[in-house]
Amino acid sequence: MEVFKFIFILLEVIVLFNALIIVHELGHFLAARWRGLVVERFGIWFGKPLFEREYGGVKYSLGTIPAGGFVALPQMAPMEAIEGKGEEVPKDLPPISVLDKIIVAFAGPLFSFGLAYVFAVIVWAVGKPVSESDTTTTIGYVIDGSPAQKAGLLAGDEILSINGNQVSRWSGIGDAVTWQIVSSTGDTVPVEVKRGGQTLTFEPAPEKEDAEWYKRGNLRQIQIAPVQTPVVASVKSNSPAALTGIQPNDVVVSVNGSPIFHPAALSDAVDASQGQALSIAVERGEQTLEFEVTPVLPQYVGGAPPEGEQRPMLGIAWDRAGSMDIDHPGPNEQIKASVMAMVNTFDALFTKDSDIGAQHLSGPVGIMRIYYRLFDSDYGWRLALWFSVILNVNLALLNLLPVPVLDGGHIVMACIEGIIRRPIPFSILNYVQTGFALLVIGYMLYVSFFDVQDLGGGDAGQQYEIVFEAPQASE
Repeated sequence: MEVFKFIFILLEVIVLFNALIIVHELGHFLAARWRGLVVERFGIWFGKPLFEREYGGVKYSLGTIPAGGFVALPQMAPMEAIEGKGEEVPKDLPPISVLDKIIVAFAGPLFSFGLAYVFAVIVWAVGKPVSESDTTTTIGYVIDGSPAQKAGLLAGDEILSINGNQVSRWSGIGDAVTWQIVSSTGDTVPVEVKRGGQTLTFEPAPEKEDAEWYKRGNLRQIQIAPVQTPVVASVKSNSPAALTGIQPNDVVVSVNGSPIFHPAALSDAVDASQGQALSIAVERGEQTLEFEVTPVLPQYVGGAPPEGEQRPMLGIAWDRAGSMDIDHPGPNEQIKASVMAMVNTFDALFTKDSDIGAQHLSGPVGIMRIYYRLFDSDYGWRLALWFSVILNVNLALLNLLPVPVLDGGHIVMACIEGIIRRPIPFSILNYVQTGFALLVIGYMLYVSFFDVQDLGGGDAGQQYEIVFEAPQASE
């Protein structure tokens, strides 16, 4: 079943990823037909054609490499470096106007924006799943010995601003807690919080671990986590938690009288208990119940963790998603947020001393990996549609950059042609287009190198089973 699931999700990823690119190219194609340009070929996918048919003077083809599509427009600019050598085209093609070139070049990003808006309307209608951890600005957990703890930050502190910039959520780009930390450049990061009725400011010194040369560079952290409601997902049979009455869907609210805001806080309390009983309060429906639970050392089947990592446990597994809600952001709100995310990313890329570099962006491999993870989640299509809004806006804006080989480069060259009142010589166009095409391909290979490393990264998973011995019946 896992194999079929993998294949099905992979097909979903390929279909959606290709649809985004094909719609972009369709914009160029329809604009070219409208303006009377010669269209040599409209291809879906690359490589040797599996299917090819000529209709209305245009060759339509389906390639063997599922990586988007292209439209060959010989009157625009030479694109052999990307699309491959095309058919022999008559050399006496009629010239096209500057306006025609601008319209055809702009149509691709316009269609990408249009598709982004369509997806945004769907997301607004069906809703976007959001977790409390993504939308809160309250600290749920501070790692022991972390820069945040050394500076005095505590679980329960509500973060108001970082580096003088107001924050409204934990995850994302822009006014998000994580982004304001990783994109900061100073030796310390001023963090303004509300604690009780007071507004306090702390200045933790961010840290980052060195990464291997073949991996993306790590970003600065102060080692805090957002509030995540400690919802019990399951309880191991015969475990201390099961024997004392803790049940799935219970919400742990305190340990030994101290409120907890994140599951990791309970793990810390268990580690610090040294085998002594813990007083754990949970909410179950409208009731608040209290249990005395003594952690015990479990047994391991099929292997075991290193001896130093074996520790007493309660036998609780947490709901990793925590508390979830369905948000219905308006289409304009989604488009604006996607545009601002792009602006903030470029600002960080070109900011001196920023840890964020070109290696932290993703190419096709990384994008498809994100799609796979979204489809594999409990809210697959909803999250994939939301991500498609962001990706289409990015595709549109990136293609509008004034770089030869991109749509923005075509627009700039058309404007230059209008200023000098004559076409740019083909030989110059050929050299410029080919040179920049090689740079773009080189960059894609560069980020794909790190994307491939991400595919092999992560935890291989627990290779043993944790069990608890059934209590002995008293005689």
